[in-house]
Amino acid sequence: MKISKFGKAICVVGISALAFSGTALAADDARGDDQAEARYFEPEDVFGLEVATGPQVSPNGEQVLYVRRSNDIMTDSTRSNIWIADADGSNHRPLLSGKKNFTAPTWSPDGSRIAYISNTEGGTPQIYVRWMDTGQTALLTNIQKSASNLVWSPDGRTLAFTMSVPSNEKPFSVKLPKKPKGANWSPDFKYITKARYQADGRGILDPAYTHIFIVAAEGGIARQLTSGNYHHRGSLSWAADGSKIYFSANRSETWEYESREADIFTVDLAGTITQVTDAPGLERSPTVSPNGEHVAYIKSDNQKLAYRNRYLHVMDIADDGSVRNDRNLSADIDNSLANPTWDGNRALYYQQTVRGVTEVGHVTLSGKHRQVVGGLGSVSLGRPYASGTYDAADGTVAFTKGRHDRPADLYVLKGRNERQLTTLNEDLLGHKTLGGVHEVVYASSIDGEEIQGWYLTPPDFDPNKKYPLILEIHGGPHLSYGPHFSAEMQRMAAEGYVVFYDNHRGSTGYGERFALLLQGKYSSKYDFADHMSGIDAVLEKGFVDPDRLYITGGSAGGIASAYAIGLTNRFKAAAVAKPVINWVSKVLTADSGLGQIPNQFPGVPWENVEHYWQRSPLSLVGNVTTPTLLITGEDDKRTPISETEQFYQALKLLKIDTVMVRVPGSPHGIAGRPSRLIGKVENILAWFRKYE
Repeated sequence: MKISKFGKAICVVGISALAFSGTALAADDARGDDQAEARYFEPEDVFGLEVATGPQVSPNGEQVLYVRRSNDIMTDSTRSNIWIADADGSNHRPLLSGKKNFTAPTWSPDGSRIAYISNTEGGTPQIYVRWMDTGQTALLTNIQKSASNLVWSPDGRTLAFTMSVPSNEKPFSVKLPKKPKGANWSPDFKYITKARYQADGRGILDPAYTHIFIVAAEGGIARQLTSGNYHHRGSLSWAADGSKIYFSANRSETWEYESREADIFTVDLAGTITQVTDAPGLERSPTVSPNGEHVAYIKSDNQKLAYRNRYLHVMDIADDGSVRNDRNLSADIDNSLANPTWDGNRALYYQQTVRGVTEVGHVTLSGKHRQVVGGLGSVSLGRPYASGTYDAADGTVAFTKGRHDRPADLYVLKGRNERQLTTLNEDLLGHKTLGGVHEVVYASSIDGEEIQGWYLTPPDFDPNKKYPLILEIHGGPHLSYGPHFSAEMQRMAAEGYVVFYDNHRGSTGYGERFALLLQGKYSSKYDFADHMSGIDAVLEKGFVDPDRLYITGGSAGGIASAYAIGLTNRFKAAAVAKPVINWVSKVLTADSGLGQIPNQFPGVPWENVEHYWQRSPLSLVGNVTTPTLLITGEDDKRTPISETEQFYQALKLLKIDTVMVRVPGSPHGIAGRPSRLIGKVENILAWFRKYE
């Protein structure tokens, strides 16, 4: 047995994979000696991956801060440090680096300081300020909960942020006997009164609300501005004169039941809250122009549908602070826009995802659009989700950009010159042969709808050979994959599989009509046809063995995988990750049910059992003959493990070969730690090898 150079941590993953016959060791032996093996993407390589995210351009456009995320093999965690580079690519160096986390850097208006959040002192992360000329830092806060949405006031004297504040709400009074001194009683009972009482990754929520705070940039007591039993989340934007802060919230008494409602408000420094918008739907991400004459924001309507486009709006601010002349700057764009950033006072940058790739656009207040830069790289290392981040100031646009064989690096566009500032993964990947990504566009067999997909070919691909194929289905379902780096898929390709993935109907980046093709039909024969037609399109190319097909997917992809094996026996094995198996039980036990019931289904479950059941993979379980691996986090609140347990028990009753893999301590994101990402894909590969 070969021992990884990383030692114990990777051996643990290997032991987990050895639960199945036909292990990774067999693949190692078939592939040859260690030198040849090192040419391909290996499990332990996950710990060496790095990614650039969160660029912040200095006010004069000359420097760029970014967060450099790397994996720590000793703590099995992702560490975030802050680096800086000149916009011309020179002077790339660490600014705040170490074993602690440094995140959310933001420049002061004059560029002389940065504020950031760090857990340097241990415990709750705090807000710090660093003077850029001397490197001196100051600890500003001693808060009990983590801060978010950090933003400077225009004069640089104050910082605003959001933070959770505990509530003392009690449903009723209970008289209990006093516990004797030294007695060891059971923990106190917990009382749940809210409709939104749990959250994935956080578990059962303590009564608390998110509020807006301010703190002096030279330190002092953080002061709460907002009040009331409402959440004041999301980005903040100061008025140009620093007199108030714009934010988005739903301050209705029935806010828990209104997932598609939020308005824009302001709060002044005395805590007076004023409502700015009152249109039906979601108004969020307000951002005030530098001269204070306009406020831009993102708007979507409140129709009870699973997906709605998000549009870029702008309003004029009158001298008395009121707003008028609200207009939609992206009415002609059939897509969702995000992250508006002012370019002076007469135009805005924004980002959107188009056909699997994120791009930065630009629009004038008169509505003239142009693309600034495309190809933003995914900052998701596990699977090839379309994503990316950017920032802009004084004509400089900084953004994250990757390739199918590289995670996102930092790039800068200045004028017409695009420059790559970092090469974070060349030391790890530069000497390796990785899988290649190829686009395939085809018609779905069910109705001729055009579907875009990609297939990853193994390293040293030979088109004259026959390879096994894995279908990997994305989550959401209203998300999208693209031709981006994926550690999970590169591992599959390195083990000799062609990996096919597609943006089936319901995916975003193809317009609102396409996204709504799954309204009331998820999962169904429609998305199933999209996937199977894609497999057939790849089979026609001649290098895939039709008798060695496998299927996997997570979350919404897990639902689709479980549904598919109830409709076909073409797959030799399936790996179903964190699925919904029974929609009736899911929406009444998961943290997302309050949003899904009114927007995704025609009524409540007890009045529409037939529809919920038709959408449930459990309704087709009697047809399943495919050997199935199930893998879910034990602390998952989004697709609770009780869903997985229902499918496991049903398959066992049918005497179908099945294994349930439970990930201890993991929420919905079972690949959220490096070792869990490795464990997820290695277990899937071991299961498929069992059925080679």
